[in-house]
Amino acid sequence: MHTVYLLIGGNKGDRIKFLEEAREIIIRQIGHIYKYSSVYETEPWGFNHENRFLNQCLIVKTLLSPHDVLKSIKEIEAHFDRMRNTDVYESRNMDIDILFFNDLILNDEDLKIPHPLLYERKFVLVPLVEVEPDLIHPVIHKTVSELLLQCSDNKIVVPYHV
Repeated sequence: MHTVYLLIGGNKGDRIKFLEEAREIIIRQIGHIYKYSSVYETEPWGFNHENRFLNQCLIVKTLLSPHDVLKSIKEIEAHFDRMRNTDVYESRNMDIDILFFNDLILNDEDLKIPHPLLYERKFVLVPLVEVEPDLIHPVIHKTVSELLLQCSDNKIVVPYHV
């Protein structure tokens, strides 16, 4: 059984409903959600837009390989009308990123694990620290709590209350 850390989020449509639906599909297609963070409202990262994102970190237990998880993620995102066909950051109904997969280090053309920018993004680190503060980044060799303390991202990340 593998442990995969996912970040799910979006800033379009019914954001809470989309998070709930994404979790349900992840359970069916990828595996058991072992633990999950609170939902956080965050400013867009890498582009300007008035709609803030809702983000949540999930710890999922899966039998799938990293590439099979990625394939399922692309199918789930397509369900929410997201097509990964651009290198620009933009608004979306649903975005799902693989943050970690066990302690694997993978640098394929189509899949990089750990996520190469997670240490620069407070919207990733805050929910990740909530669920697994002592998780050690296998490349940087620091805990995610330490990475959050060192993160220079000044974007707003606040708990979202329904």
